[in-house]
Amino acid sequence: MDDADLLAAAREAMANAHVPYSEYRVGAALETANGTVFTGCNIENANYSNSLHAEEVAIAEAVKNGHDEFAQVAVTSSERDGVLPCGMCRQTFTEFCDDDFRVLCDGDDLAEYRLGDLLPDAITAETLGR
Repeated sequence: MDDADLLAAAREAMANAHVPYSEYRVGAALETANGTVFTGCNIENANYSNSLHAEEVAIAEAVKNGHDEFAQVAVTSSERDGVLPCGMCRQTFTEFCDDDFRVLCDGDDLAEYRLGDLLPDAITAETLGR
């Protein structure tokens, strides 16, 4: 999928965000290795630590549907501020993706990162001696 279509899917998913506290909507579109796209939006809870991040929701939906190999993700926010996946989401991507996994962030311009640059020396199965 091209970057514009993936970003459009993330923006569409963002519209469904449940953000009564922060009013900061986030959407993610995750493309699997075979080209299937799963989307997610953030879902806030009054106890912020129980909130779900858009990237987590997209990953969960993909894994629930039998996918565990991913090519890229696009992330956007209502502020179009270049939002990046947080550390927790980066670590979750590391469970399934290699260092070359593309992370596209929506801002004034579309920024592209690689997971290995965003989370060097991540905890992996190898780190745990597996």
